[in-house]
Amino acid sequence: MKHIHPKDFKITVPFRLKDIPTDIHNKATEDEKKEALREISKELGDLQDKMYANNRYSVLIVLQGMDTSGKDSLVKQVFKNFNARGVVVYSFKQPTSAELEHDYLWRHYIVLPEKGKFAVFNRSHYENVLVSRVHPEILLNENLPGIESEKDIPKDIWQQRYKQINHFEKHITQNSTIVLKFFLHISKEEQRQRLLRRLELPSHNWKFSPADLDERQMWDEYQQYYEETINATTTDEAPWYVIPADDKRTARVLVAKAILKELEKYNFHEPEVNEEVLENINKYKKKLQNEKD
Repeated sequence: MKHIHPKDFKITVPFRLKDIPTDIHNKATEDEKKEALREISKELGDLQDKMYANNRYSVLIVLQGMDTSGKDSLVKQVFKNFNARGVVVYSFKQPTSAELEHDYLWRHYIVLPEKGKFAVFNRSHYENVLVSRVHPEILLNENLPGIESEKDIPKDIWQQRYKQINHFEKHITQNSTIVLKFFLHISKEEQRQRLLRRLELPSHNWKFSPADLDERQMWDEYQQYYEETINATTTDEAPWYVIPADDKRTARVLVAKAILKELEKYNFHEPEVNEEVLENINKYKKKLQNEKD
């Protein structure tokens, strides 16, 4: 899979979602894909250890995609070689009453990663310009001034939120958080097959919700708003990648490669050892070796 380059899926200029394939039909075997991910995942784990010791940067990974796009399994596979203390995954559901007492970005601010650590947002602050746009009634729960009904929602509110999100991400990148965003791009037919699989396999029935079918009816709206959102919020500081995701293993390799390539630019290394320790290292070793129970 060496011929697959994540930079080919990095959004740097305005694009149309329909022009990006959902399956790149690479010739790698399933075993080759698994081996490629195993190697990259190990490299990421080693790099995360260095980043943790360096304690200068944190990393925020944003994952978005239609239902069944493979976000959960991607997290499980890509980050499996990380030290458990080095990565935290957040799956943002419907806001709680406490969260609704704050602005829509607040609940994302408070779980940003500490220096040396990764945070993965499995769904994210982007739900506020995607799901909320498809279902504008959600905005009424935010108790915003002057908005008592859907007809009161300003036409430019989504453009305002794009700017707010860009400011949010610029602020955190200027304060040592590396931000990488991935849209897992699947076809409508692939989603149909995955939903059927949830119904056909008893062990997967729990994953299915009738609401999945309701949301599927708004496929075209979601595609339109994803395209607009990504175009409005991909920046040098916080780029978007649109990842072909009909094949889950290929998608995982692409995401893992993109993260690795980006983080390699920072040349993370462990902090220098205290001179006193270096000068006396043999003395310390001898003391421990001669220690008796």
